[in-house]
Amino acid sequence: MTQTASLSRFFFLGRRPGSAPSSVERDARIDVIRGLALLIIFINHMPGNVVSAYMPHNFGFSDAADIFVLLAGVSATLAYGGLIERRGLGVGALKIGARVWTLYIAHLAVFIIVCGVVAAAVTRTQNPLYVEAINIQPFFSDTFEALVDALMLRYQPSYLDILPLYIVLLAAFPLVYLAVRISPAGALLISLTIWQTAVWFGLNLTNVHAAGWFFNPFAWQVVFVLGVIIGQAARNGITAPRLLWLDALAFAFIAFGVIAKTSTGNPFGVWFLSDWLDLVQLGSDKTNLAWSRVFHVVALAWLAIRWLPAGAGLLSHAAGRTLAVVGRHSLDVFCAGTVLAIIGQIVMAETGFALVPQLLVCLTGVTLLIGLGMFLTWYQSITLPGAKDAPAPSRRASAQLH
Repeated sequence: MTQTASLSRFFFLGRRPGSAPSSVERDARIDVIRGLALLIIFINHMPGNVVSAYMPHNFGFSDAADIFVLLAGVSATLAYGGLIERRGLGVGALKIGARVWTLYIAHLAVFIIVCGVVAAAVTRTQNPLYVEAINIQPFFSDTFEALVDALMLRYQPSYLDILPLYIVLLAAFPLVYLAVRISPAGALLISLTIWQTAVWFGLNLTNVHAAGWFFNPFAWQVVFVLGVIIGQAARNGITAPRLLWLDALAFAFIAFGVIAKTSTGNPFGVWFLSDWLDLVQLGSDKTNLAWSRVFHVVALAWLAIRWLPAGAGLLSHAAGRTLAVVGRHSLDVFCAGTVLAIIGQIVMAETGFALVPQLLVCLTGVTLLIGLGMFLTWYQSITLPGAKDAPAPSRRASAQLH
């Protein structure tokens, strides 16, 4: 067994090979991948457009949301793990609480803005169907009750459900971090048990206008915990062992997902896969997190860790630098992308989903989101001490959403 593989095994079992470094250099892969995920989510939040047919969820079991939540766990660990180690759990919890409050206010702001956008669209087009398109009719039929439910996160219109999930996951981070610090394997076992118990007994948080939260926190915490484990491994200086057989297995599973999602019927000819393939071709269970989604995002994460250049390597390319500035300001870009996606849905509907308007809406939205990331990066360069000409994502950026 190689030294790297041995250290990885000791870490996973909870026997740390040494103390964690006092500081961890941020890895550009986090912001580049997160920036790409943000742009994909923007496209996917406009269903029916031709570009969304070429997004990753049509070629695999997981999608950008899974990557988003995984990176949320990684980023939270890099942002707050060191603080907890240096100042204690109480100080760390206060810092996390401040971030949770920011996310909560951002969610409510997006909620109100989206309601205003839809109200303006209905007024101008005289088409009341826009109210129903994103399940926002309760706000107009009983505004006071809807506001109270929104404040309690008990009412989440469509496409406004990722921030509430992250609020719950980040609030739970101190306990998750302590569990992972004691034993990553034990923390993962507890996480898997909570997930499967929730699935078995139908546990979910309340959404008064739906069957439950679209992203069931009892299920999606598994992906978050996996991200925390990856982040803690990075903090402890643990690198992925060079296991070519595991690389091949991850690649084979991703290829299996591509074939399963792009085929009709049962392309493998294995009789006991027929019913399962029929289901995944329609879409893997997103609310309660199908096993196939977990395996798929783990396979993608493994290959990214193994084969994408670490550190600032991805920033040597223009595409990498562009995506990184989007990923560094993920909360701002996500909120703007949500509003732009709702506007895009309305524009495409009003133009009869013609091809050229669809393409223009997607291109305009992506351009605006990239421009927002660039503007915020420039703004920070003239307002934050030491931020100018930073070659790699800062530790401050790791505390951003996902």
